[in-house]
Amino acid sequence: MKTMAYANSLPLRPFSLFEAIRAAFAIDPQVARRNSAYRQVRNELNALSDRDLADIGICRGQIEDIAAEAAARA
Repeated sequence: MKTMAYANSLPLRPFSLFEAIRAAFAIDPQVARRNSAYRQVRNELNALSDRDLADIGICRGQIEDIAAEAAARA
């Protein structure tokens, strides 16, 4: 007894250069949210004076780390 295999073909959409470019530059919403949170925290803390940062217990060298932590929680 011979068995035959068959291929189930699905209709493929035509591939376009525009779709390839759009997919290459597509941004994951979660990555965009984290980047936004990072920039917002970094910009807000950088806008504070050294005195204001000292009042809340932060030195300027910690701003990048604090922004990264905020982005990880976003």
